[in-house]
Amino acid sequence: MPINIKIYKIWVLFISIGLLPECWEINVLSNDRKGLSKLLVAGILVLVLAAAVVVYYTQFMGSEQPATITAGGASFPYPLISKWASEYNKLHPVVQITYQSVGSGAGQNGLFAKTFDFAGSDAPLKDSQIAENPGILHIPETGGGIVVAYNIPGIGTGMNLTADLIAKIFQGNITKWNHPEIAAVNPALALPDLDIVVVRRSDSSGTTNGFTSYLKNASTLWVLGSGTTVNWPVGLGASGNSGVASTLQQTPGGVGYLEFFYAKNNSIPYAKVMNRAGKFVEPTLSSISAALGAAAPLLASDIRASVVNMPGDDVYPISIFTYILVYKDLSYMDEAKAKAVANFLWWIVHDGQKYSEELLYPRLPSSIVTIAEQNLRQLTYNGRPLL
Repeated sequence: MPINIKIYKIWVLFISIGLLPECWEINVLSNDRKGLSKLLVAGILVLVLAAAVVVYYTQFMGSEQPATITAGGASFPYPLISKWASEYNKLHPVVQITYQSVGSGAGQNGLFAKTFDFAGSDAPLKDSQIAENPGILHIPETGGGIVVAYNIPGIGTGMNLTADLIAKIFQGNITKWNHPEIAAVNPALALPDLDIVVVRRSDSSGTTNGFTSYLKNASTLWVLGSGTTVNWPVGLGASGNSGVASTLQQTPGGVGYLEFFYAKNNSIPYAKVMNRAGKFVEPTLSSISAALGAAAPLLASDIRASVVNMPGDDVYPISIFTYILVYKDLSYMDEAKAKAVANFLWWIVHDGQKYSEELLYPRLPSSIVTIAEQNLRQLTYNGRPLL
């Protein structure tokens, strides 16, 4: 079959399936009489194929509208959210997502002011915040453990701590690492006569909320209450989990609370903590996942429920969920952005979970994914569901 007849059939095929408009049809068969060179015919074929690709992309791949999403908040999930934003952009190049690690409190304020399209927060909103800023959804995105990390020269892993000891240390009641009460639960460690230097958050922090909520729940000796900020009587302040990690590394005798990833990633030793079953449990993906699974029924009845100090032999007791906060009605932003926000949040609680464990965050339990789905389906734009 002459090459121009083959081209003609390909050309007609593209027209018949709608990849080229009918006005593009020409009588390629006449080219024999005009002496059209084979090189020119091949060139036409390349142009036809290129045009087909462009039309296909426009019709089938280019329906997603460009959108730039700006978000911020908790430093606790920052490594994972950054990974999600990068991977989602590979799948959806027209959607650009930036997330600023500024702390849960600043994230909440950014959402209230609508300068952030969604916020990350380890601390659920209080009743008063909900009353002042109605219509905000809580979407559990991941969870993690808050570790008690330390910098004691000559002491690596293996420290044991109880809730009462942690309370006394962070309130300034115990000031030396070789204090008899610490030594009593660490008989195998040669604890030094070294001053304890508390390192805690200086910003409004969901990690602080989780840590102090645990102490309020687990220790009758804790008197500072709970919240994103408390009135610390001792210690050095640092901003963000990364700030606490950096300060600890530079402070011999230091002890601080921070998210598991930041301690592990910076090779900072952290303690085993006694749980409700009376066992000293190391924070691991397994022990943190066990805590989140035990807490799932609480979230089913109250999305803002405190989930620290859960029962179970293998549960790490200072484990929390962290949330995406987003307005239910996204009509205040343009529709392309609203769709992009909804689609991204749906993706992170489903496909995005496969990136969690490599960054030391547990996957959401299936029961929590169901709760997240129910809340995400409430997202609307001008009264129409976005999902």
